Amino acid sequence: VQLVESGGGLVRHGGSLTLSCALSGFTLGTYDMSWGRQAPGKGPEWVSGINRGGASKYYADSVKDRFTIFEDNARNTLYLQMNNLKPEDTAVHYCSSGLKGRGDYRGQGTQVTVSS
Repeated sequence: VQLVESGGGLVRHGGSLTLSCALSGFTLGTYDMSWGRQAPGKGPEWVSGINRGGASKYYADSVKDRFTIFEDNARNTLYLQMNNLKPEDTAVHYCSSGLKGRGDYRGQGTQVTVSS
């Protein structure tokens, strides 16, 4: 099983990025999935979750109305569209199995840096 994130980078305050999480070894539609992040010196933070099948989506208050989680089952890839980015979004963002990121699988993460 492998989860590989990509799409991170350096962006200005107010900018946008779309993160991808390519899955191998298991089928996306059979698992609840989530995105989390960890900023330097801070603990992990749950960001968003999507149930298997994609009918229900959940967001932390800090990202609600700015981030959108979605999946492409044909590509077996999970995404996180991030708009209106803020400096406080700076963190390593990672995908995980489980609606709250407590599943068995987690990727290494991709760095998102937002300049003020």
